Amino acid sequence: MKHERNLFRSVDFARGPVWKCVLIQSVPLLIAQLVQLLYNIVDRVYIGHMGEGHSLALTGVGLTFPVVTLIIGFAALFGMGGIPLFSIEYGAGRKDKSGLVLGNSFTLLCVSGVLLTAVCYLFHRPILFAFGASEASFAYAGAYLRVYLIGTVFSMLTTGLNGYINAEGYPGIGMISVLIGAVVNIALDPIFIFVFGMGVSGAATATVISQALSAAWVLGFLFSKKAIIPIEKNNLKLRASVVVDITKLGLTNFIVQMTACGVQAACNATLQTYGGDLYVGVMTVLNSVREIFTLPVMGIVNGAQPVISYNYGAGDYDRTRAGIRFNAVVGTIYTLTAWLLVLLLPGVFIGIFTDDPAIMQAGIPMLKIYFFGFVFMALQFSGQTAFQSLKDYKHAIFFSLLRKAVIVIPLTLLLPAVGFGVKGVFLAEPVSNIVGGTACFVTMLLTVYRRLRVKAAPADTTEKEDASCSES
Repeated sequence: MKHERNLFRSVDFARGPVWKCVLIQSVPLLIAQLVQLLYNIVDRVYIGHMGEGHSLALTGVGLTFPVVTLIIGFAALFGMGGIPLFSIEYGAGRKDKSGLVLGNSFTLLCVSGVLLTAVCYLFHRPILFAFGASEASFAYAGAYLRVYLIGTVFSMLTTGLNGYINAEGYPGIGMISVLIGAVVNIALDPIFIFVFGMGVSGAATATVISQALSAAWVLGFLFSKKAIIPIEKNNLKLRASVVVDITKLGLTNFIVQMTACGVQAACNATLQTYGGDLYVGVMTVLNSVREIFTLPVMGIVNGAQPVISYNYGAGDYDRTRAGIRFNAVVGTIYTLTAWLLVLLLPGVFIGIFTDDPAIMQAGIPMLKIYFFGFVFMALQFSGQTAFQSLKDYKHAIFFSLLRKAVIVIPLTLLLPAVGFGVKGVFLAEPVSNIVGGTACFVTMLLTVYRRLRVKAAPADTTEKEDASCSES
């Protein structure tokens, strides 16, 4: 019972060393992100080892990535977009305004989820062909997507609202949200794919069931009295000013996802032209490997964000800057380590997703190109998190567009045409990491971080730093 009570106790972001507050938030999120990693890739692992024809099935599932990213984009727009606002108001002691942000976010997620389900289902065939499907791969892509779309609302509610649980200081509850879905998905995948012989449709069915259970857990907590700021009926009615604020801040996350969607579509279409289904399959595997290494650092980022926003709302600018520094240092160490692992063991990571010798042979050199300069992603994450946490809409949106829309997509289309062939598609990513990540981080240091240093009061914070990061 002691462990259960700890999960339902809230972390006080205003006390103790900032790094400790971030870690208390981040460790459960890191565990959740690692499990979420399995949640996201287990379908591909099983599909990649189905037997004869599995490579084409893996390619088909990869073609659905832009649609899945589109759905996540709207969850980011209306869900994660409200979390910094929620945290700032919470830090300033205005719980009524925090509740209004949460309630409006819930309504926006429900409405947009229903609309997305209808539009994507009606137009899934032309969408998939626009994203690089062939007649052969569409058979798998369509079968997967038609089932996956049933869980759109569940997916959006889980993705969009789980961050509010973390923002209230309950990272353990947020971790369970992910664990439920991941464990169920991992358990059901082999049953539906192999025992029932449903193939890619079975993988999608397992995903939908797991998403529904995760959504039920998230809503069960946020509608309960256990939440410090619950979802209340009187906050569900949309208010224009709140919707605008959520959308403005969420636009950054939305652009990140939409440009990722555009990148995936451009990559698939270009690879289909220059390399065929084989290289679309290679990109599916490489994207999966990237998820392995990206999700853990996102756990740190997501753990730091409410701590940074809360202290900014409370006017404690020294603690705000400490959160930004910790985010940058840990992210850099982690991404550098991940880059070295990929360079040393490329075949190991590709082998997780497929035993096809053609994909293995083509994928190893492409993986080394694709991951070059991965450490610069830490600079992008750190800069973007600081801009979003402090409500710097303009810079957050600009750097969301710069890396993907301005650099990756044009290079993806241009480099293969000027002699690089399929290598050009994989080369676009490291170029964007180096240029975009550096520009984002340096600009953050020269703007919001410098302003925080000027604003920081010389008040003695010794008492806060000596206290342990408490749970209340």
